[in-house]
Amino acid sequence: QVQLEESGGGLVQAGGSLSVSCAASGRHFSIYAMGWFRQAPGKEREFVAAILWNDGSAFYKNSVKGRFTISRDNAKSTVWLQMKSLKPEDTAVYYCAAARGWTIASMLMKEDSYDYWGQGTQVTVSS
Repeated sequence: QVQLEESGGGLVQAGGSLSVSCAASGRHFSIYAMGWFRQAPGKEREFVAAILWNDGSAFYKNSVKGRFTISRDNAKSTVWLQMKSLKPEDTAVYYCAAARGWTIASMLMKEDSYDYWGQGTQVTVSS
């Protein structure tokens, strides 16, 4: 089992920056990739970014490219999502997730590829 705990988040004005982090514990050595998803009120949960645990290759939702950066620290078993130039439409609960098994890059955008999920952390961007 892998446990994921998000931290960070909060309230920020549009145009501002914020970071959220996710610490993995338990059998985290079995992780293949970690991802961030978000769910806005009344909307489906959607992919934001993912990173391969081994080589750090990163993948992003088109609308966050250039504004969000995903990174990881293997020694700390932690993944970060640094967000800048935030927009009100970025407001959502942000979830981190961990995938155990290998999958093609395009599948990292799918919730079904992930085996473990955190509880989520709220990010609110005011206009």
